[in-house]
Amino acid sequence: MYSRVYVEITNICNMNCSFCHGHSREPGRMSHSEFSHILDKLSGQTEYIYYHLMGEPLTHPELPDFLRTAAQKGFKSIITTNGTLLKKRGAEIISAGIHKINISVHSFEGTDDSDFERYMTEIAEFADYASKSGVIVVFRLWNRGYDGGRNDKILEFLQNRIDGEWTENSRGLRIRNKFFLEWGERFGWPDKSAPVQGDTVFCYGLRDHFGILCDGTVVPCCLDSDGTIALGNIFNEDIDDILSSPRAKDMVKGFDCRKATEELCRRCAYAQRFV
Repeated sequence: MYSRVYVEITNICNMNCSFCHGHSREPGRMSHSEFSHILDKLSGQTEYIYYHLMGEPLTHPELPDFLRTAAQKGFKSIITTNGTLLKKRGAEIISAGIHKINISVHSFEGTDDSDFERYMTEIAEFADYASKSGVIVVFRLWNRGYDGGRNDKILEFLQNRIDGEWTENSRGLRIRNKFFLEWGERFGWPDKSAPVQGDTVFCYGLRDHFGILCDGTVVPCCLDSDGTIALGNIFNEDIDDILSSPRAKDMVKGFDCRKATEELCRRCAYAQRFV
């Protein structure tokens, strides 16, 4: 069983963040019937559904219905969001049964102070309420070396607004029960035009996770934003057949030997952290 599967319900985003690779695909949204069909095919594959590869999940108008359907089918839903729509849609996704929300606080790099303070106030209020309602909330600051000194201001702002323990753990800070802040290094996305990172490569793609783009294309990892390594399509193929295809099996065997069978993987800076 996989630890998680990334199901991209939309590749449309309401922001253009500096750290995001973006994609060249046609804008699209998954329908509720398509999502339900995918969940049926994922039965026994995982317990946790993540709602993105590209795109902002909260831009999808049917998101609460997706969450309720996932819960009914026995899955736990995790959303990663830029947080800009939480003031508008936060209450409805909590009531729909969201399990965990990751908020990429570094989405607002480069904005002016007034916009940023308003944004921080909104996500702090949401996170305080959501965590007290039993939802796991994680503030992400995956931008070390690129924050321009703003991370310290973010931390001070949050500590002044949110009561908690604020104790260190292995990934960042435990604010209180079900409420955390994570630090992380900014990374380079895989791209066909990116430089080759070296001969030694390892990745957990197809080992503990895989992804499904909004058109049903199955990809080996959460960073294949353009579907470069298209293993099959879940709408017209069995997922077991896709994951056991020669191409997929060759990728896993290659990583066992610290080798990449796909050119895109040789150009993935993120994978280098696992070597």
